[in-house]
Amino acid sequence: MNVAVKPIAEAHPGSERAATTPESSTREIIRNLTRQLQEDVGAQAVDTVVAANPLVGLDPSQTLAAAARVLGRGLLDPALLTRRLGGLVREVALVLAGRSDRKPEPADRRFFDETWRDHPVYRRWMQAYLEWREAVLGLVDEVDLDEKSRERGRFALTLLVEALAPTNTLLGNPGAIKRAFETGGWSLWRGAGHLLTDLRDNGGLPSQVDSKPFTVGKNLATTPGAVVHRSKVLELLHYRPQTGEVFERPILLVPPQVNKFYVLDLAPGRSLVEFLVKQGFQTFVVSWRNPTPGQRDWGLDAYIQALLDALDAIAEITGTSEVNLLGACAGGITTAVLLGHLAARGDDRVRSATFPVTVLDTSAPSMVGMLTSEQTVTSSVRRSRRRGVLRGRDMARVFAWLRPNDLVWNYWVNNYLLGNEPPAFDILYWNADSTNLPATLHAEFLDLFVKNYLVGRGTLAVLGTPIDLAAVRSDVYTIGAVTDHITPWQAVYRTPRLFGGKGTFVLSSSGHIQAIVNPPGNPKAKYFVGPEKLDADPEKWQRAAEARAGSWWEHWAGWLAERSGARRPAPEHLGSAAHPEVAPAPGRYVHQRADG
Repeated sequence: MNVAVKPIAEAHPGSERAATTPESSTREIIRNLTRQLQEDVGAQAVDTVVAANPLVGLDPSQTLAAAARVLGRGLLDPALLTRRLGGLVREVALVLAGRSDRKPEPADRRFFDETWRDHPVYRRWMQAYLEWREAVLGLVDEVDLDEKSRERGRFALTLLVEALAPTNTLLGNPGAIKRAFETGGWSLWRGAGHLLTDLRDNGGLPSQVDSKPFTVGKNLATTPGAVVHRSKVLELLHYRPQTGEVFERPILLVPPQVNKFYVLDLAPGRSLVEFLVKQGFQTFVVSWRNPTPGQRDWGLDAYIQALLDALDAIAEITGTSEVNLLGACAGGITTAVLLGHLAARGDDRVRSATFPVTVLDTSAPSMVGMLTSEQTVTSSVRRSRRRGVLRGRDMARVFAWLRPNDLVWNYWVNNYLLGNEPPAFDILYWNADSTNLPATLHAEFLDLFVKNYLVGRGTLAVLGTPIDLAAVRSDVYTIGAVTDHITPWQAVYRTPRLFGGKGTFVLSSSGHIQAIVNPPGNPKAKYFVGPEKLDADPEKWQRAAEARAGSWWEHWAGWLAERSGARRPAPEHLGSAAHPEVAPAPGRYVHQRADG
């Protein structure tokens, strides 16, 4: 995660801490860099689970069937099976003889303990496991299957081979054994306590975050503001200006329905909301209600109507009919549908729209696409209709198993075998603060994904109007991320090309969540700006792009300022007589739990 680490005097201007000794300055810098490193690790972990939470789900029977299909095809090819088995026997013989040079991949943190290198038994155990793992997964590449079946088979067999890693057991984890001796067994006692707690409270999965240090409204989502409009679907938050003048045209941020809004207002120094108000933008944010089975019938019609009401409230509060929008991830899909609806009505109130890590053309390959078939979609919709909602906890569990080493076994070892507390990262806390999705919206999102409605013209209708993104004339700014495997940047690149207005694409050198939480100040951060004309080939655009140091936030602020009108004195009060302050930010809906 890109985190601003300022010099001490700059971070605390005019304070006594600005005048520190060299020793204390060094300690402070080390603490800041350590915190930044920890947050980088946390962001990389959560990149695999946030934003585009899985809407399909995992069917255990289909997962087993995918593995069986690969193994069955292997059995039907004796030559392939003989070659693979013979190769495995030869490599294991070399391992047992101590003549193997097999090493784990550099990024495989499971075998970092020097015991795996120095102890003859553990070294052979590791090498034999790695040879077996390669033989099993290598079989997937050679069997005669279509690409989608091959990827499903790889996923299923990966679950098996990663579960059987020696590091997931006490005897097979030398670091855990050492820790048990060092603590007199206390680490195992703590680990057992963590396991019992997770069996009771977390559905048997190891917790990914220590939630105790965090409280929404106290050290998360703290930018001053107020709820100025509340409907059954959303709360509209208006943030207090922090400059003497503000831009005339406001901006509304639309978060995904599958996460809570405060990824946009995470913490001081790393809040997009805070950044905007300090740049002089009148800033409003949607906080979605966390639905229960009683809201099972809410679909795109309900959400788009709620946004239209919010836009009307913003226009009344600011006295300005035009507005800029930002929609992130699933919130970007909703924003695109809103734009298509407005265009169909001849309503041109939206001056510009920004789409961080948002895929609208779902024909592009993606992680979720691997799980999608007619059968899985039908089964998933049936389950959510029966319950009334797609439960947030179920979505989180699916993505955890999509990356079992990072999001299951890593925490299994840390929490249970080592007896450590899970990490205390605010972004991981946000991710664990799950939300439900109404059954109707869930089904409609799956329709959008499977049938790729947003690419067609008039194939989707919302509030009685056909949706045609090519009819939208608003300027569009889109952000992709180089290492994003949830919404690959090449797929995000297609988003601005779907609209009829002027499109701008920027590529951040980060992952999915790092592309959103991307404040200025990180010396490692950079982004790429390419030709204004977006060629059909994203790779061609990338070759012509220019690398710039810093955060795309700053580049975007300049782009947004050009579309935000003149400056005028900042309002003295939030809301208006017609839309008074209902409650202080972050409001009521953000505290609702996903227990439906």
